[in-house]
Amino acid sequence: MIRVLFVCLGNICRSPIAEATFNHLVKSKNLDKHIECDSAGTAAYHIGSLPDKRIRKVAQDNGLILTHKARQLAHDDFFKFDYIMAMDQSNFENIRKVSLLARDQEPSDIGIQLYRAFDPEKGNSLNVPDPYYEDFAAFQNVYEIVRRSGSVFLDFLIEKHNLNAPEI
Repeated sequence: MIRVLFVCLGNICRSPIAEATFNHLVKSKNLDKHIECDSAGTAAYHIGSLPDKRIRKVAQDNGLILTHKARQLAHDDFFKFDYIMAMDQSNFENIRKVSLLARDQEPSDIGIQLYRAFDPEKGNSLNVPDPYYEDFAAFQNVYEIVRRSGSVFLDFLIEKHNLNAPEI
């Protein structure tokens, strides 16, 4: 089983929509017996909360339902997950710091990556922008970014781990 963790700051906007979108892509290729995912935040601001209502609306408009409850990145996540996908550079650095504490050694960046590095339309930015203080269109933009990134990331996992979709 390949385990993927999506991480943003509060775990109420970017990482839950990335998790749900990626789960949908995984299921569409019948790979849910091979890949599972979760999401978390580097901060404890919203632990136990549902995702922001605006990202839930975007999810619903795109055929997804967000029921994830926010949680904070934990030390054992570095031992449970194969890939930890940061939504932006700031969270990438925070993940590395937590990794250092969890492992009591210099963290390996092999499994920690910026999710938008997989976006074919990333331009000059590897950050999935935080829509929290923006208008509704910013939330739709985040969905589009994580959908594109997820599609390419899934292709990467299929190739790297020689996954073939089981026959129906």
